[in-house]
Amino acid sequence: MAELLQGWKRTHYCAQPGAAQVGEEVLLMGWADSWRNLGSLVFIGLRDRTGVMQITFQESELSAEVFELAKTIRNEYTLAVKGILRRRDEKMVNKNMATGAYELQAKELKILGVASTPPIYVQDDLDAAEQVRLKYRYLDLRRPCMQHNIILRDKVAHVTRNYFAEQGFLEIETPILCKSTPEGARDYLVPSRVHPGEFYALPQSPQQYKQLLMVSGFDRYMQIARCFRDEDLRADRQPEFTQIDLEMSFVDRDDVLEVNEGFISRLLKETLNYDVPLPLRRITWQSAMDRYGSDKPDTRYGLELQDVSEAIKGSEFGMFADALAGGGSVRCINVKGGADKFPRKKLDELAEVAKTYRAKALLWMSLKEDGLQCSFAKFLSEAQIAEVQRLAGAQQGDLLLFVADAKNSVVYASLGALRQEVAKRLGLIDPQCIDLLWVVDFPLLEYDEEEGRFMAMHHPFTSPMDEDIDYMDTDPGRVRAKAYDMVMNGNEIGGGSIRIHSPELQEKMFETLGFTKEEAWRRFGFLMEAFKYGTPPHGGLAYGLDRLVMLITGASSIRDVIAFPKVQNASCLMTDAPDVVDQKQLDELHLALKE
Repeated sequence: MAELLQGWKRTHYCAQPGAAQVGEEVLLMGWADSWRNLGSLVFIGLRDRTGVMQITFQESELSAEVFELAKTIRNEYTLAVKGILRRRDEKMVNKNMATGAYELQAKELKILGVASTPPIYVQDDLDAAEQVRLKYRYLDLRRPCMQHNIILRDKVAHVTRNYFAEQGFLEIETPILCKSTPEGARDYLVPSRVHPGEFYALPQSPQQYKQLLMVSGFDRYMQIARCFRDEDLRADRQPEFTQIDLEMSFVDRDDVLEVNEGFISRLLKETLNYDVPLPLRRITWQSAMDRYGSDKPDTRYGLELQDVSEAIKGSEFGMFADALAGGGSVRCINVKGGADKFPRKKLDELAEVAKTYRAKALLWMSLKEDGLQCSFAKFLSEAQIAEVQRLAGAQQGDLLLFVADAKNSVVYASLGALRQEVAKRLGLIDPQCIDLLWVVDFPLLEYDEEEGRFMAMHHPFTSPMDEDIDYMDTDPGRVRAKAYDMVMNGNEIGGGSIRIHSPELQEKMFETLGFTKEEAWRRFGFLMEAFKYGTPPHGGLAYGLDRLVMLITGASSIRDVIAFPKVQNASCLMTDAPDVVDQKQLDELHLALKE
């Protein structure tokens, strides 16, 4: 290849030449995006990561050898072309191309690589199945939209590093092979060859290492860190993913939030030219659940939840009575003007959405012009119906959707999903709007019925609110955490907390989570030991970089912003990973496969 390119050095990327280069010799390299043979003229669209330049091969201007070579070019051939940049005739300007006012009048040509007929078209309006795209990912990545996503991801990384460096953060790498401390998602395990029967784990996050860096005196740490979780996948989840990870010492919650508001403001300005109004709004976790049914609320539209439990007290309707008797609630959303937009068939479709989130049924009240239609009106008095409508702010033409359950978690999840579905169907979401806010004051713990114990809502190193510590013994579910999430358009893009830095409080936390002292020290002894030697108050936050880039680009899946992603079953269609290994490798690792 060195001989093939000898004396040929690229002068510009394809989209770079412009008015200043007209009349000059330019040498471009890239792939044939298109070709047309008009007899004495051959037109080639030459593409690289910057765009496409039209190349004109004119028989009368070229040697017979070069012109005959040009006629052999087909899509995705790799080319080097030397020529003179010309302005196109005004009538021939292509306004759909950034370089549409120019063309390269070819003088010399080298075919650097011949391409077979591609299994997918290298173009944005592609209808190939995702499985095919991922099988031939190297071709899929040539498409302009995919190149845009990956290039923007690179920009996000640069902005991140520059901003945090300016704020005094040090970028420090943490280990990939670490100790397994299972608490939450499953670890990916790596067998050790030199320690038979023992395993490393791939980090789910650098959490404990970054806290140890605070103990070490590196008071501002940042890392773009690779993380791994062995869990079921979905559109915004991968077995390996990337975090923008940071930690700070000698800070309280407001300090962490202020630094990160500055970061998201800088990032969206430099990537989308969007000015973020600061400071960001803050709402408590309880308020987010009560109003939106979600701890990552999308507040670009209304459809807020309304609690009508008081209005229907005493109703003989079994679903209402059971919900209230069990300590739950009856809540609704008001779809303004929705009475005529959701006939029975569409209401049945919404009911299926609610049932996905374990709602027993979706109830409704439609205030039509010709009178009230309601699936449960006969169980309520006129006064109760009037009070329900008052609490919901209902007027003629509105549609009220109700969920009742003894578990508020079911009511929240069902109505939270319904408000999103209704907003999509009615076109209530402005795609140009960027909605940023903080959710604060999360519960420290949540009860896991399968495990029969309280689990950390975030992780076991999150600090409880000082005024709630006493409830850890008497009422653990009441304890609030010094935790916070940044939410963008209904997506959690970052989350963190002020950490526990007291050895005694950390032991208390493990005790509350059901760990014996011995088990806690076996799993986390290295961290608890470090806390004995002078630990500063500290806190931090981690962003999901993949999800953040997905939202900035408008992609529908994080697979579209990751160069080589896995599919639903955590496999790589391009390389066929995971795959079997030789018996010799298993023997070296002291492993035997179970039939």
